[in-house]
Amino acid sequence: MDDEKPVLEQTTDAMSSAAEATKEAAKTAVKKVRKAAKRVAKKVTPKKKAAKKSKTAKKAKKAKKAGKKSSAKKSAKKSAKKATKKTAKKKKKAKKSKR
Repeated sequence: MDDEKPVLEQTTDAMSSAAEATKEAAKTAVKKVRKAAKRVAKKVTPKKKAAKKSKTAKKAKKAKKAGKKSSAKKSAKKSAKKATKKTAKKKKKAKKSKR
């Protein structure tokens, strides 16, 4: 211990350095555990990944079909609205031409 620094400051420095060291050790331990878990997961579940891909592909196909159906419905609604607007315009023109 330094005689120049007060005892309180020396102890706080020692505590903070110990805390930093434990934090770094914990980080490295967590990284190692994650890597090990990834390795185990790769070994254990290669078959399930292929199944998941097919499920997502099926969902995508369903979404496309639903999109087509809904787009058809939307276009039908839009065309109906446009037709009513066109007939209204024609009626207005007819009234003006009669005057």
